[in-house]
Amino acid sequence: MGRKKQKPFFEGLKIEDIGAEGKAIARKDEKIVFTTYAIPGDIVDLQVTKKRKKYFEGIITNFQKYSDDRKDAFCEHFGACGGCKWQILPYDKQLIYKQKQVEDQLRRLGKIDLPETMPILGSKENTFYRNKLEFTFSNKRWLKKDELDSEPGNMNALGFHVPRFFDKVVNIDKCWLQAEPSNSIRNFIYNYAIENGLSFFDIKSQEGFLRTLIIRTSSTGEVMVVLTFYSENKELREALLASIQKQFPEITSLMYVINSKGNDTITDQDVVLFHGSGFIYEQMEELKFKIGPKSFYQTNSEQAYSLYKVTREFAGLTGNEIVYDLYTGTGTIANFIAKNAKKVIGIEYVPEAIEDAKVNSDINGITNTGFFSGDMKSVLNQDFITENGKPDIIITDPPRAGMHADVVEAILNSGVRKIVYVSCNPATQARDLALMDSMYSVKKVQPVDMFPHTHHVENVVLLEIRK
Repeated sequence: MGRKKQKPFFEGLKIEDIGAEGKAIARKDEKIVFTTYAIPGDIVDLQVTKKRKKYFEGIITNFQKYSDDRKDAFCEHFGACGGCKWQILPYDKQLIYKQKQVEDQLRRLGKIDLPETMPILGSKENTFYRNKLEFTFSNKRWLKKDELDSEPGNMNALGFHVPRFFDKVVNIDKCWLQAEPSNSIRNFIYNYAIENGLSFFDIKSQEGFLRTLIIRTSSTGEVMVVLTFYSENKELREALLASIQKQFPEITSLMYVINSKGNDTITDQDVVLFHGSGFIYEQMEELKFKIGPKSFYQTNSEQAYSLYKVTREFAGLTGNEIVYDLYTGTGTIANFIAKNAKKVIGIEYVPEAIEDAKVNSDINGITNTGFFSGDMKSVLNQDFITENGKPDIIITDPPRAGMHADVVEAILNSGVRKIVYVSCNPATQARDLALMDSMYSVKKVQPVDMFPHTHHVENVVLLEIRK
């Protein structure tokens, strides 16, 4: 048996750019080299981990020189938890690379003849901007470098999964993504569990008491906490929940789940109210949105408002239009634009989300919306259009995978005069735009930064039918 060929080691590579998915780019002998946790101007030594015909991937083993643009990471967990990878890049530079990512994807993948792209809308707050975080309990804490050669002691963690290690969790002391009382609540629960000998979940063996923690905050000042237990122990559960309630009277919704199945999702689980209300409210302009433990709502409330204002502006509503809102979710966009339209029809795969959308119309006194659940490519057909009216405008906000080809075909067959395409993934958006290019031309492009210190970017595109 032959010896395994050793992968190359490169010295003195200069990081030249940042590409798709936020990967740093260098070059070696005309080949692209991808890596992470580096920014343009860094000079690095790099161990190749993956060798392909046209590119390499590798990990940095040493920095020979830091970029003049580099700044210190503000989070003590930087590089371990896998989030906020761009902390080392000044925020104004982050926006430049996000804008570039949008334009490159639309031109290169979509072959789109772009109009002048509007400057990206940056987030006013680039720390403590999220309204929801999900944490995992684990008895397999990710060890820091200085702990590897010693007895680590307590191995329990409450925090985030380590990238590429599904059973390892970084114990978080302070997260810069969600404002107080988020950190205080999480740390209190962690310390209580340690002091009272509560068992943390073992992902591999599927055993333990404490499983996950969700904390939601809102622009109205309300706080929701949802604790998931792997098994029921009424005495231990009630003691913990009562302690949380007493320590944090500002919690307006305290709930729990008993989840003994193989994965952490609670969408198919019963959520039980322990204290307070079973929901919180978000507010946008004069509208209120009811948020339950399973509800989807954009996690950056302030930037969600910016995103929806762009969507409304691109739609150019006069009050006479029938609008179809595809992938409507809990109907946030549909309800936000309803006062400017004749009728808004929302379609969404998840039935529970559609029920939320209807409730949000009801609590805001909105009477010109209609919501339907089902597989988009099956629902959006000619019979549906005949029954609900031919759309004047279609707004589509699909998941990261973009739209199914059959949905694109249905949009093309509708002959709608204007499309507003909201996307959280410019690559799949570009693919879909290419499929519509024969009938529709891109008129406006507006990137919106929802997630500072990450490579993620939202993008809104206005398309109009070709004459």
